[in-house]
Amino acid sequence: MNGAGQKSFPLFRIRGIQVFLHWSWFLMAAYEITERHGAYSSVAWNILEYLTLFVIVLLHEFGHAVACRLTGGFSNRIVLWPLGGIAYVKPPLRPGAMFWSIAAGPLVNATLIPIFWAAQRFMHTAGLAGMFPDAFELIRFVALLNVVLLRLNLLPIYPLDGGQMLRSLLWFALGRARSLMAAALIGVAGAVGVLAWAIKTQSFWWGLLAGVILFDCWRAWSQAQALLRLENVPRHAGFYCPACKSSPPYGKFWQCGACHKTFDTFQTWAVCPHCSNQFETTACFDCGRSHAMHEWTVVPPTAASAHPLPQTQI
Repeated sequence: MNGAGQKSFPLFRIRGIQVFLHWSWFLMAAYEITERHGAYSSVAWNILEYLTLFVIVLLHEFGHAVACRLTGGFSNRIVLWPLGGIAYVKPPLRPGAMFWSIAAGPLVNATLIPIFWAAQRFMHTAGLAGMFPDAFELIRFVALLNVVLLRLNLLPIYPLDGGQMLRSLLWFALGRARSLMAAALIGVAGAVGVLAWAIKTQSFWWGLLAGVILFDCWRAWSQAQALLRLENVPRHAGFYCPACKSSPPYGKFWQCGACHKTFDTFQTWAVCPHCSNQFETTACFDCGRSHAMHEWTVVPPTAASAHPLPQTQI
């Protein structure tokens, strides 16, 4: 769902995490406020209802971002759009780190459920529901939406949180690439079910969600195929990752950020052979961490390149 990051504008930054709002969010807000017109005595309560939902979604995404950082990963951007939000997280390439980074979002919703339930219960028993019907309806409806969001996110359909959590668990048994393939296939089956529900209820938003799921599953399948091919590529014998100790693949898998051409950074010592751009660090394909080129060296480069392996490009 990376496309949601386009045509967004910044709102604010908290702890180095920049929050963006997609322009189409206003269309969804106008639709929902109009759809719920009449539920309150004033449209101001409709606006407050949607802003409360905005805060819940934002807390959900911050749960992802904070958990990712706690696992040693990287996250600095959140985009809010009509179908919810997207936290751009990059946890360490370990199934456990991936699982907790994803699970933290639904955990926020699970934490909010008893809070809303207690507030609703208090207003009812204290007789405040009749005195402040608009406030009671706001708490009741937002509490219901929070439960719906939790159940939706826990569906084992990639790329929903439940689908990504399932992929993380499958990673332990199937490996990084095949777990992604399995999650993508399950996601496609789930998207068909969502599409059927959209047709039955004649819901545009459910149909849009089905389309997003199918697109992301297609991207995940393509990524998994690339990862499988990468597993069979020869490795540089003269280098290893300081973090995970794996050797980098042999071939033109790195792309220059200046001229956008691919090259083998370990053959050129992190210098693009096309535009001479020098890179300070190089990322590991296996664990995702970046290190300076001299940190990768285990043997002199002359010995490592004495018998070079054939280049492979994907």
